[in-house]
Amino acid sequence: MKDITRRQFGKAAAVSAAIAGVSLPEFSFGQPPVESRRFPQGFVWGCATAAYQIEGAAKDDGRKPSVWDVFSHTPGKTHNGDTGDVADDSYHRYKEDIGLLKNLGVGAYRMSISWPRIFPDGTGKANPVGLDHYQRLVDELLANGITPYITLFHWDLPVALKGGWQSRDTALACAEYAGYVAHQLADRVHYFMTTNEFASFTDLGYGNGAFAPGLKPPAAKLNQVRHHGLLAHGLSVQAIRANAPAAQVGVAENPTVFAPVIEDERNIEAARRATRQENAPFLTAVLEGKYPTSYLEREGANAPQVEPGDMKAIGSPLDFVGLNVYAPYYVRADGSPRGYAIVPRQPSYPHMASAWIAVGPECLYWAVRNVCDVWHPGAIYITENGCSADDMMTAAGRIEDTDRVMYLRNYLTHLHRAVEEGYPVKGYFLWSLLNNFEWADGYSKRFGIHYVDFKTEKRTPKLSAEWYREAIARNAVV
Repeated sequence: MKDITRRQFGKAAAVSAAIAGVSLPEFSFGQPPVESRRFPQGFVWGCATAAYQIEGAAKDDGRKPSVWDVFSHTPGKTHNGDTGDVADDSYHRYKEDIGLLKNLGVGAYRMSISWPRIFPDGTGKANPVGLDHYQRLVDELLANGITPYITLFHWDLPVALKGGWQSRDTALACAEYAGYVAHQLADRVHYFMTTNEFASFTDLGYGNGAFAPGLKPPAAKLNQVRHHGLLAHGLSVQAIRANAPAAQVGVAENPTVFAPVIEDERNIEAARRATRQENAPFLTAVLEGKYPTSYLEREGANAPQVEPGDMKAIGSPLDFVGLNVYAPYYVRADGSPRGYAIVPRQPSYPHMASAWIAVGPECLYWAVRNVCDVWHPGAIYITENGCSADDMMTAAGRIEDTDRVMYLRNYLTHLHRAVEEGYPVKGYFLWSLLNNFEWADGYSKRFGIHYVDFKTEKRTPKLSAEWYREAIARNAVV
């Protein structure tokens, strides 16, 4: 007689079997039991935000404009002309927001510091009132048992720095700023990230003009902008180490993530090769301390001009690598000289409310695996992962964002795979704690697990906040 299992007939079969005295094998519907999806003890769960996206208070306490203040106030640059002038007003409501973090049960908070609050003119004399805000914020986090992970540059470059990232002096100013902040917070903050997403503030700001400052220089100048961003990172690593020698130092980068179309030896190797070659201008240079020869040959006369000592600084050793991961590209092995081809996305590709978030949860696994297999960092944090969704409030005042829960559950399942295979993933920061100013998309795209009514600034936990709280409490994918 054919075996009958609970998987086939569910609870009714179990009851019938019990009456008949038959024992049925254990199983779970869809996923393995939670016990097999637990993360290691001490795994860090957190949320992430960025200063310009949540703080508001654009002119308070001595702060002067950043490039994003100017860009967002330029007609046609952001959705609906939205600006970060008020945003979530977290500058004034930071205690309320820390309360949200505590209610989630997170152990860590990835936040950024506004450079123009600390050095309103980009360099020179520091603004003690601006620093005091972050002193209070850090103290409040620690009082609530939450560890701050601080990003020093998350795109809000002071306008006063002439030439912006086109100027080498900006890299020097960034290191001055990083060293100052590290020195002031070293007694309480033990995790610093230098910069966030090189391509976002270089390629999008100085390549296609989609982000601040909205410039479109020739290719040669773009490569030099990229180099200055990398140099700012490297010099900042050195400045942090000089001023906070006990701190852990890393970078938050959004590498282009490549997953093999089929998990076989040839395609896995193709994904690994693509990871190194396609990230040549940024992560490869940081983790190898040099630009790959193939990249320099490809750029030719447009290659960046490198001064003595630059690459040594850019390749300064890191304690951890932060990965911002949202969507994959797929590659397959081929017979070309580079050994791989990037598979084009089909018109029907699944995506979230933001079309650039192509849903491919395996990318969280392959981001970790490829980076570790190519460069062998000592520690990895997922410093951003999350998604936009069309949050709709019900008549009962709830936001049932099941699509975001689906996204998070599936992505974290693949992160768990990387952890189970022994890759050194130390923590995960969900993007984002709050709906916020989403750069050029203004307030049209909502990434938060807390809904924000931007007229009243009221925060409302979504279903995804409930889900994340449960995942943290059980230290598992739930």
